[in-house]
Amino acid sequence: MKKIPSIQKTAKTAGWLYLSLIPLGLMGIMYIPTLIVDGNIAETISNIIANESLFRLSIVSALLVQLVNLFVVLYLYKLLKPVNKKVAKLMVLFIFLAIPIAMLNELNYGAVLLLIHSAEQSPALVSLFLNLHEYGVNIAQIFWGLWLFPMGYLVHKSGFLPKIIGILLMIGCFGYFADSFIYFLNPDFGITFSEFLFIGEVALPLWLVTKGVNMTKWKSLQN
Repeated sequence: MKKIPSIQKTAKTAGWLYLSLIPLGLMGIMYIPTLIVDGNIAETISNIIANESLFRLSIVSALLVQLVNLFVVLYLYKLLKPVNKKVAKLMVLFIFLAIPIAMLNELNYGAVLLLIHSAEQSPALVSLFLNLHEYGVNIAQIFWGLWLFPMGYLVHKSGFLPKIIGILLMIGCFGYFADSFIYFLNPDFGITFSEFLFIGEVALPLWLVTKGVNMTKWKSLQN
């Protein structure tokens, strides 16, 4: 059996970990918003109580996303640092800033669970913590966007991965960035740019899992 080079294992591991973020992230992106009824906090509370196990699962999923992100960026750092070590460190910095923000933000959902079971349930407070969670997501999202730019730059310059993927990742950066600041300026804007500009985040892990890296070109950067 032909031995797989260490860096190819790194590439494939990074790809599989990155892909695992999709099912983990879908819980919060697709399911939880269906429980929240705009302008009707009483119905929202009823929905959360009726689906409490899944609401709790969404918290666990969100925390797992951040733990996986930690390993994704470390594997990508190992893979991409030969291109430009300083830029690779910037990529790591941005995601390391996002992780604690996103994890601490789940305390807002924890507060919601405490409030809906309290003796004196306060719909106003439940609404406050749900809104705070949304604001927290948009703060973390700034850094989820920012880390894509150095990653995309490194992929584009690498020579051992397709340049087009690097371009798509850099474009994706501006989708997250725009969504966050638009939310703070106009929460009712209604258009989410990252929904249309995420292609690079799917293309990169799929390429890593199926193709890996061009070993000749990766090794040439070691000198």
